[in-house]
Amino acid sequence: MYTPPHYSNNDIEEIKTFLKQNSFGILINIVDNKPWGTHIPLELETDGKGNDVLVGHIAKANPQWKHFKDESEVLCIFNGPHAYVSSSWYKEEEVPTWNYIAVHVYGTLNILSEEETMASMHRLVDKYEKDSKKPISLKNMSSKTLRQIKGVVGFQIKVSDIQATYKLSQTRSDDHQKIISELKERPDSGSQGIAGLMED
Repeated sequence: MYTPPHYSNNDIEEIKTFLKQNSFGILINIVDNKPWGTHIPLELETDGKGNDVLVGHIAKANPQWKHFKDESEVLCIFNGPHAYVSSSWYKEEEVPTWNYIAVHVYGTLNILSEEETMASMHRLVDKYEKDSKKPISLKNMSSKTLRQIKGVVGFQIKVSDIQATYKLSQTRSDDHQKIISELKERPDSGSQGIAGLMED
């Protein structure tokens, strides 16, 4: 991903926190000589050897998995908040722009066994159910319901490279407060999110 140096984030712990909080990403590999993307949860975990890995699953009906090869390289894209920035907020004339957070994760993919896939699903459901009013658990579901595991392919991606762009008007420090105040007046979550990140 092209990232000008002033927008590059190399704070790996901050990026890992972002990935854990924004785990719905896009898994991309090559299918029939064309890029293919699937939007799915990709959970950042640590394997038994201490490596950073992304864990996920897709439906067997999705032809993407048939092009998974052990140790094949894939790309996973994650997005954070984004917002249009009007140059009318600047002290000097300039073109408008867009502020955003994007993280690209590269790694090698390996298919999980059915048991490993089921274990990953337990972790996934437990993570997102913990704040529910009436949390459910896969442990309480019938074997008939859980047989749906046979309709998915689980995988693990060993992370080899992380590229993070945090474009937050770093080159316009004199205009920061104005940009933040204008973004805060907008009702959309992207503008609110970018304003909060710029304040930090």
